[in-house]
Amino acid sequence: MLKKIFKVIELFKVRISLTITLCGISGVLVMPEPHLGYFDFTILVISMFLSSASVSAYNQYYERDLDIMMQRTRERPFATGFFKPNLLWPLFFLLILIFSILLAAKFLNFYSAFYIFLGAFFYCVVYTILLKRRNISNIIIGGLAGSFAVLAGAAAVDPNLSGSSIILAVVLFLWTPPHFWSLAIAIKEDYKKAGIPMLPNLISLKKSSWIILSHTILLVIVSFLPFFFNMGILYLIGAVAGGTYFIWRSILLVFNTSKSNAMANFFASFIQLGLLLVVCIIEGIINYF
Repeated sequence: MLKKIFKVIELFKVRISLTITLCGISGVLVMPEPHLGYFDFTILVISMFLSSASVSAYNQYYERDLDIMMQRTRERPFATGFFKPNLLWPLFFLLILIFSILLAAKFLNFYSAFYIFLGAFFYCVVYTILLKRRNISNIIIGGLAGSFAVLAGAAAVDPNLSGSSIILAVVLFLWTPPHFWSLAIAIKEDYKKAGIPMLPNLISLKKSSWIILSHTILLVIVSFLPFFFNMGILYLIGAVAGGTYFIWRSILLVFNTSKSNAMANFFASFIQLGLLLVVCIIEGIINYF
């Protein structure tokens, strides 16, 4: 029984779904007047989590043939056969997604529900089905899933999005490529074996590391911009601290493009994003009260 619970958690990628939900919450709290009632806030959290969980699960169902080839993913439930693939699974995931969108449309507003739909559509259809196996732009376009999560949260407060919410959405878009390209350097052989066209498999690792550094610098510069709208000094401190560390790790990756440095940069991206979301949430709570 306990094993099944862990497999369900793995199937729905709970950690990633919680991160997407946090992006939505951050979208609420970067609005100039983040006034969202407790009920509406709860509906947003449920809708965001369920939509992300449903498309994450479908991703594993659709990519079970790839997952079994890769060390990092070969223990996933569909790859191992723990859950037997059949057409009822995608139907089940689709029903969860539809429920999450209708929930947001009913109790929040059309715009928030539409952004939730767009996030799911770009991850499930554009990234998973159309691009991942075919085009190097896969992870770049796939990054829009996180961006739409921010916009969904902001639109729940006011469909007229603030400058900070739009910039934070851009930050999420810019964050995804250096995050995943760092991982792709560390597990280059896995992606090669699965035939997934990731940047380090198509150009040299050194060139890839320079591109990662360039993206990271652009990401960090853009992440400062909300301070010039409605975000305060706490936000700026978090953006500077996390951004500086991410850039530093990216510089180290350029000078020594090893697997260990690539993984360190991969985790540095989590620190940078985590700090940014935390300070957004803290400042938003302070402004709310």
